[in-house]
Amino acid sequence: MIQFDNVSYNYEKGGGISNVNLAIQENEYAFLIGPTGSGKTTLLRLAYMDLVPNVGRVIINKYDSNKIKPKKIPYFRRSIGMVFQDYHLLNDRNLFDNIALPLHVMGFKKDEIVDRVEESLEEVGLDSKSNQYPNELSGGEQQRACVARALIKEPEIILADEPTGNLDPVTSFELIKLLEEINRDGTSILMASHNYNLIKGRGHRIIEIQNGTVRKS
Repeated sequence: MIQFDNVSYNYEKGGGISNVNLAIQENEYAFLIGPTGSGKTTLLRLAYMDLVPNVGRVIINKYDSNKIKPKKIPYFRRSIGMVFQDYHLLNDRNLFDNIALPLHVMGFKKDEIVDRVEESLEEVGLDSKSNQYPNELSGGEQQRACVARALIKEPEIILADEPTGNLDPVTSFELIKLLEEINRDGTSILMASHNYNLIKGRGHRIIEIQNGTVRKS
């Protein structure tokens, strides 16, 4: 599902990842754990093909970072949902329109957009909030909205970059449970976090990254 073969990526100002070999299996829920600056976001950006390795290759399903053409990347990303720490919701649009945006970009018809948005909002428990704007929602609700936006494409993979970073402990725990429900429905999830206490003991693989290097897991 996700495969890193001897992948290195270095920024001009320093940092990045080095010699990463990693495989995430179909239907797996894996945590990527490490302190701030350890390379978690870089690894996720490589998995999203927002970055191209300096060395090695990333393979996501049938797509190879060494072979994919730039015009094919938007099609590749249709199978991946992204959840960010800072929400990335548009403040001038209500919740429904924020969630619907990826489908408009992909050219879906209006009726199908409505059906998918309503289904996604119901799945994350926000079906009563569709007309509200981001600034009218709590942090936990905004993060659930981000999950709904990721789900709207019916992705095979969700990449979550510190999704609990701005949430209190109770809300963070609820978000983890929501992602576990999504995983049980067949979506592979790779979630980055620096909070080991939040994720330990949940029965999922924990992948440790330190100074850009992934420890064997």
